[in-house]
Amino acid sequence: MSGPVVFLDLDRTTIYSAAALALDVPDHAAPRLLCVEVYRGAPLSFMTEAAVTAFEELLAVATVVPTTTRTVEQLARVHLPGPPSRYAVASNGGDLLVDGVPDPAWAHAVRERLADCAPLEEVAAHVAAVSADFVRNRRTASGLFVYAVVDRDALPVDWVPELAAWCAPRGWAVSLQGRKVYAVPRPLTKSAAAAEVLARTGGSASAAAGDSLLDADLLRAADIAVRPAHGELHDAGFALGHLHVTAARGGAAGAELLGWLRDRARDHVAAVAATPASGRL
Repeated sequence: MSGPVVFLDLDRTTIYSAAALALDVPDHAAPRLLCVEVYRGAPLSFMTEAAVTAFEELLAVATVVPTTTRTVEQLARVHLPGPPSRYAVASNGGDLLVDGVPDPAWAHAVRERLADCAPLEEVAAHVAAVSADFVRNRRTASGLFVYAVVDRDALPVDWVPELAAWCAPRGWAVSLQGRKVYAVPRPLTKSAAAAEVLARTGGSASAAAGDSLLDADLLRAADIAVRPAHGELHDAGFALGHLHVTAARGGAAGAELLGWLRDRARDHVAAVAATPASGRL
């Protein structure tokens, strides 16, 4: 049987933009950073040196699965430390990558699952119709969901709740993450893709980390979970009996949660070695 499988959300959980790092220390005390993503010739996402060390140590004791709402193309820009992951989840569970290649059977199964939801075109048209100057850009992603890049300072307080109310009876959910508002079919979940990875790997236990409302189902489904002390889930006071919350915020939280997951994975591996019937972290 395989060891523990760890599902890691990326943005503002494992990797951080310069703004999201929240480096609230004097410049001379700031941590060293590894750039893990370049976009249009400029560095975009980072991990602290402590996070890199914890991540590499986690790789030694667990199967690590990047699990993101990013599209396959956006995920391809991210180069995490260590060897490429055998499995990765993109498009909020819509794409399951095996050795970097989307699995066509999984993609077909996902699209069948979405048949009872309102079509993408209907939702995209509505988002366009209710958009105004505070919406900087709109996109459809992977032919599965819609997102809008917004000016948070100019965003009307009732716009996201009203969009969510319109989407709900059509089988879609709405989430605000940083500068992006996502409209996603409810059956399109990270947890469904995570369950598929567990089935394929024979993983003996699962752990998950995430910061946004789109990560909630993933955290609920895992044996143990951790979230940073920032983001949508933190603002909502999201709590579970098996959920740990970091003490740190920003990039320091990324290092902390990776270290916590590493320690739990080590404990699990040791427990399985001592007691083969043991199956939980």
